[in-house]
Amino acid sequence: MARATLADVAAAAGVSVPTVSKVLSGKKHVSAATRDKVLEAVRAFGYEAPRPPSTPRAGLVDLLIDGLGSPWAQVLIRGAEQAAARWGFSLVVTSSARPDFDLRRWIGIVRKRGTDGIVLVLSRANQDEIAAIEELLHVPLVLLDPVGKRDPRMSTVGATNWSGGVMATTHLLELGHTRIGFIGGPLDTQCTLDRYEGYLAAHRTFGIEPDPTLTRYGDFLTSGGREFGAELLDRPDRPTAIFAGSDLQAAGVYQAATERGLRVPDQLSVVGFDDSMLCEMMSPPLTTVRQPLDDMANEAVRLISEELTHPRGAAGTRIELATSLVLRSSTTRLAS
Repeated sequence: MARATLADVAAAAGVSVPTVSKVLSGKKHVSAATRDKVLEAVRAFGYEAPRPPSTPRAGLVDLLIDGLGSPWAQVLIRGAEQAAARWGFSLVVTSSARPDFDLRRWIGIVRKRGTDGIVLVLSRANQDEIAAIEELLHVPLVLLDPVGKRDPRMSTVGATNWSGGVMATTHLLELGHTRIGFIGGPLDTQCTLDRYEGYLAAHRTFGIEPDPTLTRYGDFLTSGGREFGAELLDRPDRPTAIFAGSDLQAAGVYQAATERGLRVPDQLSVVGFDDSMLCEMMSPPLTTVRQPLDDMANEAVRLISEELTHPRGAAGTRIELATSLVLRSSTTRLAS
């Protein structure tokens, strides 16, 4: 009989995989009733938490990420470092945004040091590149916030981007805004598509047809937010609110608004996405959708640990962690 996985225990207890993980690692913020259900399922399945195997490991997990400079990346890397220590690994971080980065060379270096698993955070990686990494290294591989259509054979960790898009847009609609701009990331990123679908779904719920000319796609950087924010705000029928696909894009929208003498939120409400450390430093502080980046990183490393202990047991797992709306001062009711 195949060994039980955390997903089996979660299904039996009627809770999420991250909740089971919290119970087994002794974390707080889990009710006594939920904890009892989880422990009962653990006993029923005879589940054994991952332990070091008899064959030696390098004790290393590699994190390959697009860039290191954004607040989003910094939070994610910090969470991955903490998660690696929790699950018995050291973390090696590489930026694929370096001018001299070469994927094949990196694969050779990782193979030489005998890494135990890989977490990929690559907004531009194609399926061929991901397949090459998996084929040449033969170690557990987890995609965090993956690009494009999901490969059901590969483990992924993400956030509820569609729900986040619904929450952000609903908040603005409830404040009376009906001309809401959307500035997303690249069209080939699943998170952008999901957030935009959430934006559309919220409009449908309110019986409002969104103006498709208020939608822009580019990158998740400040420069993109500034460029597309300028395009939207220079219109004679400019939007009264903008939902940006990242906090950095929202910061760019702030810049575009300031350059045009528009005040946030009095003349333009803005919502971001991520809840990075940047939000509290912006003026006014940014209302945003929070991604639980630290928990996402923990789940990615945990999946690697579980697959090492129960080969192929965790492969193909899909985990989505809940997003939430964080209200600050960048949104206000539309003046009548």
